[in-house]
Amino acid sequence: MTVLDLPDEDATCAVAARLAGLLRAGDVIALWGGLGVGKTVFARALVRARAGAAIEVPSPTFTLVQIYERGDAEGGDGEAADVFHFDLYRIEAPEEALELGIDDAFAGGIALIEWPDRLGPFLPARRLDLVFSDVVDRPGARRLELAGHGDWPRRLAEAGLA
Repeated sequence: MTVLDLPDEDATCAVAARLAGLLRAGDVIALWGGLGVGKTVFARALVRARAGAAIEVPSPTFTLVQIYERGDAEGGDGEAADVFHFDLYRIEAPEEALELGIDDAFAGGIALIEWPDRLGPFLPARRLDLVFSDVVDRPGARRLELAGHGDWPRRLAEAGLA
């Protein structure tokens, strides 16, 4: 596991941009942490790093999923694949995620999942866990723990993030 201290939102966005270049079809990024700790900021920065800074990236809090198609990522970093940004805070049972097309994201897309605990047994074992937390004595600062499963430890090491 790697622990990064992120002094501000720009640092969070910089890590997201670095990870954007590593992503490929079938990747699952689980974004853990409470309300307001930077999960959506990270996801928004990652999508923009892949698709271009001008793309609108709304929070999927009410829609539950936002999909950014392959064409949106042309010219961006990383392998071309649809990016599925899930916010599962409002689902009540893991099966509800299946109705959102999460299987498609796991099969051939890139899944960014806020509130991954809501998936229960459907959360893939091969994933990158990102755990965000506040730094109590520094307003706006975050701590980010990266824990890779499957081939993620090797990929993180190659990118200098392990």
